[in-house]
Amino acid sequence: MITLQSRLERARERLAGHGQEHVLRHAEGLDPVRLDRLLDQVDALSLEQVGTLAAALHDDGGFVLPADLAPATIVRRSPDDAAWTAHGEALLRAGKVACFMVAGGQGTRLGWDAPKGTFPATPILRAPLFRVFAEQIHAARRRYGAMIRWYIMTSPMNDAPTRAFFAEHGHFGLGADTVMFFPQGTLPSLTMDGKLLLAEPDEIAVNPDGHGGSLRALRHAGALDDMRAHGIEHISYFQVDNPLVHAVDPRFIGVHAAHPGSSGEMTSKMVAKRDAAEKVGVFCASAGRTMVVEYSDLPASLAAERDGAGRLRFDAGSIAIHMLSRAFVERLTDHGLALPLHKARKKVPFIGDDGRRVEPATPNAIKMETFVFDAIPMAQSSLVVETDRAEEFAPIKNADGDDSPATSMAAQSARAARWLEAAGWSIPRTVDGAPDCTIELSPLSASCEAECTGLAPRAVERGAACAVHPLSPG
Repeated sequence: MITLQSRLERARERLAGHGQEHVLRHAEGLDPVRLDRLLDQVDALSLEQVGTLAAALHDDGGFVLPADLAPATIVRRSPDDAAWTAHGEALLRAGKVACFMVAGGQGTRLGWDAPKGTFPATPILRAPLFRVFAEQIHAARRRYGAMIRWYIMTSPMNDAPTRAFFAEHGHFGLGADTVMFFPQGTLPSLTMDGKLLLAEPDEIAVNPDGHGGSLRALRHAGALDDMRAHGIEHISYFQVDNPLVHAVDPRFIGVHAAHPGSSGEMTSKMVAKRDAAEKVGVFCASAGRTMVVEYSDLPASLAAERDGAGRLRFDAGSIAIHMLSRAFVERLTDHGLALPLHKARKKVPFIGDDGRRVEPATPNAIKMETFVFDAIPMAQSSLVVETDRAEEFAPIKNADGDDSPATSMAAQSARAARWLEAAGWSIPRTVDGAPDCTIELSPLSASCEAECTGLAPRAVERGAACAVHPLSPG
């Protein structure tokens, strides 16, 4: 029988072999339950990976701007869209497409002490973000007569409350067996000299491994196996904070799967940057491959360059919406996932030698994460599809100012007004052209402009709040 003491000695010996024995400095003072918890963490820890991470701390190469950097190839709106849309619709009807949402965040920056997906995001009914996407998927299932499964990556912190929220709301009518949850992975936070930190005497300090870890999480959670078992070939990737995203977009799916310039492995959406200084990554090309250059790595002189039509040359802003093939993710994760590590110096609270919690005043540790867009150059060929910001990008990130609930709700209302107006509705407008009313349009009523033609036209009163939802009175 293996005792706690024997496990402790074995862990101590293993850690000492990698210069990390300090992790057990408080072990003798822990009760059996807490000691068992700490030893479980140590047993699960890949010390070889820790060594790799520690070595990466001293790699100061950073990003090197390619000499041949050029704007990425962009698929603009064209007469071919009908063909791409038809191809995407065929894949949807055949059950070949699934949705994958990254939802590991908390609503802390919004003053919301719960998973961000539970945040009330719509302008009138205040539907939570999770419901917004659930209704899109429900509507798409109905429209295409096929099952569209939903995979949701949580975080270790919000996994349990996310599952509970879905259970409380009956999985929004989608069926519990068609929604799969799994937490993202973590990476240990390290001191500047590569040492592990203790968040508590019985807990090693870790941080989420970034949205790039979502691909590895699909593998480890068995989601890729589940997709294969259900005949799913393509994955619609999006993040939880953008209620305008088209979670199921047949044109995007069709371009991804059938465009001659695409390998069908990874395709992305972009919006034109508001201005040269907007803090979004930019789609570029180098050595025949598409890539994203972070705004902080793009020289101001290049960011400000304009073409003959006066448009920014590097205007393709990344908005974290992608299509990936299941086979591509399987290939990337067959032997781990070698995405580049991005380092950030952070203030990480830790347990000191005396057993007391230390709140550092300056950055004391390195947190590492991976970014999903770093997989784009690994595709044989990858395209970037243009979409309109007003149509599909109004994230909720900040409590106020840009990308806040107020700006997102205004954008949701403006899009609904535009769609309904095109279908013959009378929408009051202010002198500057903005809707002089608030409109909320549920995907269950219409999930694109074309579907609004099925709604009986009406006149919306000035200053009114109009919720177009099959479950709303009036």
